[in-house]
Amino acid sequence: MAAKSVAPVRGSTAARAIDQRLIIPLPGEASSALPSRGQVAVDAVLNGREFATVVEPDGRKGHWLRVDDALRTELGLEDGTAVEFTLTPTKTWPEPEIPSDLGAALEDADDLGPTWASLTPMARWEWVRWIGATRNPDTRARRVEVSIDKLHNGKRRPCCFDLASCTDPELARSGRLKD
Repeated sequence: MAAKSVAPVRGSTAARAIDQRLIIPLPGEASSALPSRGQVAVDAVLNGREFATVVEPDGRKGHWLRVDDALRTELGLEDGTAVEFTLTPTKTWPEPEIPSDLGAALEDADDLGPTWASLTPMARWEWVRWIGATRNPDTRARRVEVSIDKLHNGKRRPCCFDLASCTDPELARSGRLKD
């Protein structure tokens, strides 16, 4: 298998609604040009708007981009809106948004500050993904507890979950982006 390019990946697609959420699904040829089937940090340009983000795996060897409310409003995106993109893979990962439950647990375990800070942003993304990859509040709470315990015991990554699966429980079924 040939090495994946780190050159910019350009293309066009359409925004897609899944329930109440909006995403940017990448065409197959764009996903196959990315260096990983899992998450990929990129410098992105969507319809002229530049930002750093992480492209998410769809569980089918493809990828998609998260659209938050601010981006949706700024670009006037709705289901079916055309999107021109340029994605340039980078080794510089943006910081993940830490969910409030994990943030509170890290604050309570004040001795973990240096440990958490010593993790790469990519590793922090993995912890956040693993914790968020469930709909069940009890499972999520348990994952937060287990994360704190693992970090106390020197673990730098969560358990062995499929890094190429879609882990957003609102958008996925069985690790695959909903059709």
